[in-house]
Amino acid sequence: MYILGIETSCDETAAAVLSDDFTIHSSVVLSQDEIHAPYGGIVPELASRQHIKSIGYVVSESMSRADLELSQIDTFAVTQGPGLIGSLLVGLSFAKGLAYTFGKALVPVDHLEAHFYSAFIENRDIPFPALALLVSGGHTALYLLETKLTYQLIGKTRDDAAGEALDKIAKFLELGYPGGPIIDRLSEGGDTQRFPFALPTMSDGSLDFSFSGYKTAALRIIKQQGIDKTHPLLKDFLASFEISIIQALLSNLSRAITEYSPESLILCGGVARNKKLRADFLNCAQEQGLGAYIPSPSLCTDNAAMIAALGIDKAASRKKMSLALDLNAYARR
Repeated sequence: MYILGIETSCDETAAAVLSDDFTIHSSVVLSQDEIHAPYGGIVPELASRQHIKSIGYVVSESMSRADLELSQIDTFAVTQGPGLIGSLLVGLSFAKGLAYTFGKALVPVDHLEAHFYSAFIENRDIPFPALALLVSGGHTALYLLETKLTYQLIGKTRDDAAGEALDKIAKFLELGYPGGPIIDRLSEGGDTQRFPFALPTMSDGSLDFSFSGYKTAALRIIKQQGIDKTHPLLKDFLASFEISIIQALLSNLSRAITEYSPESLILCGGVARNKKLRADFLNCAQEQGLGAYIPSPSLCTDNAAMIAALGIDKAASRKKMSLALDLNAYARR
């Protein structure tokens, strides 16, 4: 069975073809970074317009690389949400058109669920229960996976996402966009203890995250020290800020391990490309005696392979498939 996945939740237009053994036959991702870079962040209207221009080409290129025709696709999977509503509607409408034209089933996929599902593309036998730490520019959350298709949200950010905090500091310092990878690179070799940040804790004892305080503290240091992109302490400041974000993430993960006693750990989302986070996550898992699973960097950012992979198991779990042409997009869960 071949499945075509389509992803347009934010600013990447993506399409991928997988077979039901999770073999990736093609995966095409067209980024909009150059379009949004002048604004220091994503402009929703520009994102949706670019998806309209790109979706046909991206799907066609994906089929060409897979050496298949659209008539050979057995099932279509598409991101239904969450995300930018205008962007989501482009991919959803295109997928509906394909499903109707070829009379094949259409499987709606949750973007966040697909992120932690991306780990299963390269590791089919991850032990359950598993804890998944999802870290991206728009979302930061902890999930308990009881089985592949059964999970519960056990912790989420109450304000900024971790990736958003990194992007905003990079924007303030005029370092470029997207800010996370730039900070990861520029902080290399910096003194992580030069500028200490307090670790926030939730008064209710929950596993929720909060990163707005980090951003406020970082801006205060920038103003007090006069830090800019040419300042001699820039590397130390970025290293200190970055490690504080990582410590907040892994602190909650460690608490969740104690509370839920998982068999394995998953790190996913765009920020999972961060080299220091990946290394510290692996160290945390080793200290706890748990297996650690992190998708390859290309599967951490928004992509359609993860959409197709989740679509495969969702399709297999259904007794009856349908065109699902009444699907609508949702901006939030």
